[in-house]
Amino acid sequence: MHTFFQNRRDAGHKLANALLHHRGRQTAFIVLGLPRGGMPVAAEVARTLGAPLDALVVRKLGMPGHNEYAMGALASGAVLVLDNRLIAAAGVKREAIEAVQVAEQDELLRREQCYRPGRPPLDLSGQEAILVDDGLATGATMQAAVLAARQAGAAFITVAVPVGSVQACARMEELADKVVCLHQPPDFQAVSIWYESFPQTSDEEVASILAHAQ
Repeated sequence: MHTFFQNRRDAGHKLANALLHHRGRQTAFIVLGLPRGGMPVAAEVARTLGAPLDALVVRKLGMPGHNEYAMGALASGAVLVLDNRLIAAAGVKREAIEAVQVAEQDELLRREQCYRPGRPPLDLSGQEAILVDDGLATGATMQAAVLAARQAGAAFITVAVPVGSVQACARMEELADKVVCLHQPPDFQAVSIWYESFPQTSDEEVASILAHAQ
């Protein structure tokens, strides 16, 4: 097993090279990073393509007692995605789901205020939205992001990630208009193992990226 990327910036640079056909296009498009980890990747994509950059805030709904496993996700615009098959198999009760949902909704609102203070909700009417994350594991958060972008009026949605599981990328093919995934390793395991350096992205870093973009 070997890593594909030095860090998120390197991943963004390589991902941008796969999207160069967008540069100089006359039709409107915007790059939307999924905070937190997707923002450094998205920033490099937007810079290379000469595109506007913004954030589409999403939150994973972690399985009670096993938070690393996503049983669903929330996104801006009151979008909720639940993996009902997983929830049923794990026997998660409705009360537990609602408790996680309330907590993550509070965190989503906090991040909206932190990253996009005083700014109106995203209006993507007539635009192509390029949704960027640092990788796809289950795909739950990206699924919520795609639904949120549709709700905001996006005319065309491209999901763009450096690495993803085969299953998650296949799911995105069903939901998005186009999917760009540089690597789909059969032994995926986790996003982090395909990066040499994969530190947690901070709120301050996300806010700084967006402030610079504005």
